[in-house]
Amino acid sequence: MTRNQTLALAIAAVVAALAAGWMLGRAGRSDAPSGTTAGTGAPVRKVLYYRNPMGLPDTSPVPKKDPMGMDYIPVYDAQEAPAAPGTVTLSPEKIQTLGVRTEAVKRSVLASEVRVSGTIEIDETRQYAIAPRFEGWVAKLYANQTGMRVRAGQPLLAVYSPQLVAAQQEYRLADSAAKRLGQSDPASAASMARLRDAARTRLRNWEIDDAQLTRLARTEDGGNLVLTSPASAVVIEKPVVQGARFEAGETILRLADLSTVWVMAKVPGAQAAAINVGQSARFESTTLPGRSFAGKVTFVQPVVDAATRTVGVRVALPNAEGELRPGLFGNVLLEQPTQAAVINVPKSALLDTGTRQLVLVQISPGRFSPREVSLGTQGAGRVEVLSGLAEGEQVVVSANFLIDAESNLQSALQGLGAHAGHGASATPADAQEAGMEPAVTPAAPAGHEGHRPAAQPDTPKLSPSPSQPPATGPSPTPDPHATHRAQAVDPHAAHRTEPAVKEDHSMHEGH
Repeated sequence: MTRNQTLALAIAAVVAALAAGWMLGRAGRSDAPSGTTAGTGAPVRKVLYYRNPMGLPDTSPVPKKDPMGMDYIPVYDAQEAPAAPGTVTLSPEKIQTLGVRTEAVKRSVLASEVRVSGTIEIDETRQYAIAPRFEGWVAKLYANQTGMRVRAGQPLLAVYSPQLVAAQQEYRLADSAAKRLGQSDPASAASMARLRDAARTRLRNWEIDDAQLTRLARTEDGGNLVLTSPASAVVIEKPVVQGARFEAGETILRLADLSTVWVMAKVPGAQAAAINVGQSARFESTTLPGRSFAGKVTFVQPVVDAATRTVGVRVALPNAEGELRPGLFGNVLLEQPTQAAVINVPKSALLDTGTRQLVLVQISPGRFSPREVSLGTQGAGRVEVLSGLAEGEQVVVSANFLIDAESNLQSALQGLGAHAGHGASATPADAQEAGMEPAVTPAAPAGHEGHRPAAQPDTPKLSPSPSQPPATGPSPTPDPHATHRAQAVDPHAAHRTEPAVKEDHSMHEGH
């Protein structure tokens, strides 16, 4: 074998070895798992789109910044999809930071509690009016102060009346004549007895009792009539003074027994249906701190107040010590336990949108899903759940508003993600419909011709008109579109081809 042949074989062997090594290297790279990165083993995740960092419903197929200069956040296809629209996944660190707490849904007897404002009023059944049925004058006024406490049978005032004196004289004379003629003239004695009985009936109609009649019968001149208190009470009105004249039926004193008072409460119509006569109630007031007064519901108004849309509820309270003064304002708590155990949750677990009520249910550790529920009665800080939850499920009772905001964001992003996966496969019309910037591929460079003056028919003329003298002085104004080609951050620069750039320079040679 000649020397040249040996050299040729050696060169061929070297070339074959190089080719084999190159092919093996290519094969090794292609055989490597596509889901990992060389040297790190981290999975390679595909970016679906970029979302607004402030949570606005705005996405982009390419990296970009918001008006404040913040980078859009990438969303990968490897991220775990929520089990239902609005499902939120939180890490243990974030749960600890937000202070998220959950509580199990339980079944128990729920005490219905209604808390409304109320005012102490006088018991209408324990008021007394001192109104003589005859006319006369106030000879002596003993109860001469408004607010004065009087006992039952205590003298209130002494009155003088000519009609009363005449009736007293008639009664006394007829009674004396009937006794005197009883033996000598029975017929006349019977007539005098009838006259005495008529005078006594007239005095009783004037509310003169038998004790007063006996005293009047022993009095020669009749004297004044002393009116006493019918019960232990308080003088609440005193429209007369000593020596004043009064007419028949005119109220000269008004008394009220405050041993029992009323509390008048205004209950909203939606809560009045659960209130019944006889149920327990409590009254509390800041005027009497630390004190609570128990009573019973004695009456529920059958009509709704058209002005306030409330129902009046009356509660009777014992007031032996007189601490509950009429006009005192406070809170009324009406409680009524339910008949059977019901499913209930704390009020803090509810998210009321105005049209529906939601709770956040923990479907697994760190995963929360909103669920609509129907509510029933309320009481003791809890609310009955008619449908939507089962006993034992965990619901969020703290920081649920923050999770709800994140859930609304997730739902908005999922709604935007329904438009063809937000990728380049979406047509420009679809992208514009969704309010997103359409993805531009390198195969469509003609879409950027608007950045070159040659493609704009309305641009100013590049050469002077023959009727105008040539321009002299400073150099021509630079092309206003030159910045689109000079900036390296132009997102469309990668779509230009070299011939297009050369054509662009040639068009500017006319300047």
